[in-house]
Amino acid sequence: MKQNNLSLPIGCVLRKATSADKWSIRLSVFSAKLDPTQLRWQQFWVIECDGDIVACGQLRNFSNAQELGSLVVAPAWRGRGLGTFLTQYLINAATQPLYLECLGERLTEFYSGFGFVPISFEDLPRSLQFKFRWSELGKKLIKIPVVFMYYQNLT
Repeated sequence: MKQNNLSLPIGCVLRKATSADKWSIRLSVFSAKLDPTQLRWQQFWVIECDGDIVACGQLRNFSNAQELGSLVVAPAWRGRGLGTFLTQYLINAATQPLYLECLGERLTEFYSGFGFVPISFEDLPRSLQFKFRWSELGKKLIKIPVVFMYYQNLT
């Protein structure tokens, strides 16, 4: 799905997050019920439309790996390609092997369209196994539908 012709709606810009965005990012991530740990605004990119942050996502750095994480699009802005645009941007910005965790079949299908493939917990780098250990425990004990994925097309 590597698309280079994606564009943002008129009035929207993609930019590196600033310290002024910290609370908007936190609120977006908490509202989406995503992992609230390791929210470092310095690792985030945001899409701002008419002065409001309507999407955000980050590349978390680990030892010999990166994680695409905390990708959120505001409910009122969904269905306009912002998640696709931001995901593709973050993939292109990755400098190390890229991984993510997601919940459910719908998100797994979304990320598969970019070239991510499901992998087992054991196939994750050690640094990510430590981070994802609670997700793996929830998957085993209470059948949380978490899927670990690897981006296989990183060059």
